[in-house]
Amino acid sequence: MKRIAVGLILFACIAFSVFAKDAQPASDDPVLEDRVMNLAKELRCLVCQNETLADSRADLAVDLRNQIREQMKAGKSDKEIIAFLTERYGKFILFRPPMDATTYLLWFGPFVLLFGGLLLLFRYVKQRRELILEQPLSAEERRRAEALLKTSGKETA
Repeated sequence: MKRIAVGLILFACIAFSVFAKDAQPASDDPVLEDRVMNLAKELRCLVCQNETLADSRADLAVDLRNQIREQMKAGKSDKEIIAFLTERYGKFILFRPPMDATTYLLWFGPFVLLFGGLLLLFRYVKQRRELILEQPLSAEERRRAEALLKTSGKETA
């Protein structure tokens, strides 16, 4: 039974390898391809959202890289292409968002939250410290503590 299963798996692998294709170069010009990939590293994949266009394998990322390639062949500069894509898809497509009025919270928000958390922690510790009153033990409390220590010492021995 195992031989039949292994045989079927091998047959399926060989049969499907017939349909496999080699990766086609996107462009014959390696300088253009380097330029496309460098610009694609600065742009976010709209499908994956945590990958650059250069790293993404999504269909939309492939289409956007082809569109960038076509615009570069048409003679547009990187800034013109970025301006076109941000106009079309918004600032979200930029992998490193610019620092402007709409992104201040994105850039400085974590530091504000950290500072606020530390401030709350220090206030809490200060209040707790003020609640603790150090008073020496009375004679009765000292006697009870010693009695408890003696009885617990006998139990462990």
